[in-house]
Amino acid sequence: MKSQKVIVFLPAHNEEESIAEVIKKIPRKIHPLVIVEVLVIDDGSTDETVMVAKKAGADYVISLPENQGLGAAVREGLHQCDKLGADIAVMIDADNEYPAWQIPDLLAPIFNGQADYTMGSRFLGTIKGMKLHRRLGNYFFTCIQSLLLKKWIYDGQSGMRAFSKQAMQHADIIHDYNYAQVLTLNLVRKGFRVKEIPIEYHVRTKGQSFIKFKAYLTSVFPAIMREMTRRIEKVEIDPAAHLVEKRNDERKSS
Repeated sequence: MKSQKVIVFLPAHNEEESIAEVIKKIPRKIHPLVIVEVLVIDDGSTDETVMVAKKAGADYVISLPENQGLGAAVREGLHQCDKLGADIAVMIDADNEYPAWQIPDLLAPIFNGQADYTMGSRFLGTIKGMKLHRRLGNYFFTCIQSLLLKKWIYDGQSGMRAFSKQAMQHADIIHDYNYAQVLTLNLVRKGFRVKEIPIEYHVRTKGQSFIKFKAYLTSVFPAIMREMTRRIEKVEIDPAAHLVEKRNDERKSS
């Protein structure tokens, strides 16, 4: 079986204080047949994010000419992963709130042929330090997603996700400000199998979030309506595209 190339990409805007730690925590040796590389999408940073990322070991850094928004950065990340030959793309926020060491957990259902798109779920795992208004906002938008898809989702705003080759290529993000809701709605409506993985979450201790609840509410809700009224064609999915054989030590323990 051929090797699988996994590219972990980090959308980043002024994350010089935290991005190095995230990059260093990304597991590089997941499986003998899996190659892991790191890509940073610099969304118009005005600090030393790019220099710090390169020094920390990022294999690629793509800089947008100006700050375009998280949705635009994630869109560019998926495009660049495909362009660079990734078999699977993994997205993780650069703010060190999400457990990079759990990336193999997100990849497992794709490698096993059980899912095409996985999300790290804070609400199935642990949440420490999340403010009440952010938690309520998450509940609100996740509930909307669940109702629209007729499928229960626990954490619709997760900043940690993995995409099969097909999911990567067919993902449409119609909104520059954010991506979370419209991306999941788009992929699930196209027939991609989604699975949530419990993760350990810790609120950021460095830097600041650029997502504001009022702007989120007024910008994202119309985008959800746009996505749900768009015509979507189902994708013929190959569930065995990324199957990876178990290592000998795994076979013995199973």
